[in-house]
Amino acid sequence: MMESLLIANRGEIARRIIRTAKTAGIRTIAVYSEADAGLPFVGEADEAIAIGPSPARESYLSEVHILEAARKTGAAAIHPGYGFLSENAEFAEAVEKAGIIWVGAPAAAIRAMGLKDAAKELMQAAGVPVTPGYLGPDQSEARLAAEAEAIGYPVLIKAVAGGGGKGMRRVDRPQDFTELLASCRREAAASFGDDRVLIERYIANPRHIEVQIFADEHGNCVHLFERDCSLQRRHQKVIEEAPAPGLNATTRAAICDAAVKAARAVNYVGAGTIEFIADASQGLRPDRIWFMEMNTRLQVEHPVTEAITGEDLVLWQLKVANGEPLPKSQDEIAMKGWALEARLYAENPAAGYLPSTGRLEHLKLPRTIRVESGVEQGDEITAFYDPMIAKIIAHGPNREAALSKLAAACAGIEIWPVRSNAGLLARVATNPDFRAARIDTGFLDRHGEGLVATEPDETTIDKAATALSKAANEDPWSVLTGFRIAGPGDGRVRVRIDGHLHWGRVRPDLEANAVEIDAKTVLFDAGNAWPIGLPHAGEVEARQGAGDGAMLSPMPGLVISVDVAEGDTVAKGDPLLTVEAMKMEHTLRAPFDGIVGKLQVSTGARVSENQLVVSVIKEQA
Repeated sequence: MMESLLIANRGEIARRIIRTAKTAGIRTIAVYSEADAGLPFVGEADEAIAIGPSPARESYLSEVHILEAARKTGAAAIHPGYGFLSENAEFAEAVEKAGIIWVGAPAAAIRAMGLKDAAKELMQAAGVPVTPGYLGPDQSEARLAAEAEAIGYPVLIKAVAGGGGKGMRRVDRPQDFTELLASCRREAAASFGDDRVLIERYIANPRHIEVQIFADEHGNCVHLFERDCSLQRRHQKVIEEAPAPGLNATTRAAICDAAVKAARAVNYVGAGTIEFIADASQGLRPDRIWFMEMNTRLQVEHPVTEAITGEDLVLWQLKVANGEPLPKSQDEIAMKGWALEARLYAENPAAGYLPSTGRLEHLKLPRTIRVESGVEQGDEITAFYDPMIAKIIAHGPNREAALSKLAAACAGIEIWPVRSNAGLLARVATNPDFRAARIDTGFLDRHGEGLVATEPDETTIDKAATALSKAANEDPWSVLTGFRIAGPGDGRVRVRIDGHLHWGRVRPDLEANAVEIDAKTVLFDAGNAWPIGLPHAGEVEARQGAGDGAMLSPMPGLVISVDVAEGDTVAKGDPLLTVEAMKMEHTLRAPFDGIVGKLQVSTGARVSENQLVVSVIKEQA
């Protein structure tokens, strides 16, 4: 086994790799940017070296800085994790040219599968079924629009070099094609340095099913069964599970065999995932499942495969990179039980899933099941990287048992003041349709309103009232404002929850988990965090909002485009400017017909949350 390993990544995946490497007796080396200097993975490695400023392009995406760090520390091998340089063929070649072991796919395989159009052509030649669409070299807007018309709306625009949900747009109407094509190309160019796209048929009831494969240098290639990653938002996975619900033995054998065939077609070595799109409108059938793409790296969701097989996939990677044969043959790999993984994100579902940044003043994650996290209480969530706080993994003898574990774990998560999607995850895990496996990639869009707690329900209000009553029990008259002269009180309490006033009832038998954090009381309830307090004398409910036509940035980030100039005439819904943070774009649009007033920012400017960026003057009738 190699003597030392440099992890060219950060956060939870760096910690995950360090853990396995240490059990194998391998010295670990972490690299870190300025923003990550205080994160746990830096201290957990045997050695750590700074590689540059906070922006990824100047640190984790800098081949020069990472190779220099490897040279300085004498690293025998480099593990790229996922994201960043993990699927960069040039970097893989540079690592091997430097005489360092590359714990990843061969550069030739990365190239073959890295461009979606070429990969689909290769799979067609290998006899693997692919999704119908346009893969041609003519990238003119006119040709792409014509192909979309020929395929029939809705269609999916996908970046040729895309991955991880980036560079992907669904188009429902011809009149939206031009704008969404431009947005897709811009994101693809920024993320991958390649703005070419392909057009695919959009599957109406799609299931996203992927197969974990592994191959070695000795000609062995196996699968470790499938995962279902259908629960997504904006093409980013939210909950993954293994095995896939509703997949019978015949269909499982067909897609797993196709995955192995795909891997062999590119002489693959290492860990990889073959992703399929399935039309689930008539159930999961072999003739309605098509190859979508291959990820030539370890996946974020690999823990669910580890849970059902009992295998350590990172250890498999290290062994294969060391020239050893696969630890097990296909007949020796068995599936046991059911596993689900929920991605805990730093985002605010009640505010359109906008990213949330700041210091984790309070962080309580589950302790009874597997949790993979890159941060701890007191750490900072910045706008520079992916917004994932942790992965919550539940395993049980069957789907029902695993779901119950996941629901309880997510409901008990406490995070403040950074907002998270813990409450949404808890609601998904108890949703009747999800529990019955009535799922596809549009699940969250259809059920969104019922899964996001934008306002506290009656029980939450009562919990807030109870908590505040207990806190002020020395002076009950300051709390129990719903009293009667010469008569018993009616038990009502006026409380402020998340800035708004409500009437609640004190219920001593009701458990209310309220925590004092930085001079603020926060009620944690079913994964949600509600700042609570008592109203001041004479206080009335007021709602905050920007002034008429004043547009505020909804999140901290970078202005990546300004679509208007001062004095321009705009119609309601017209794009004004776009802000990007944590791999997410948000376009501000005109609230009504009017004229652009003062532009406060320009392309390339960094903005803070609620910063005034542009104003629109309403046209007079």
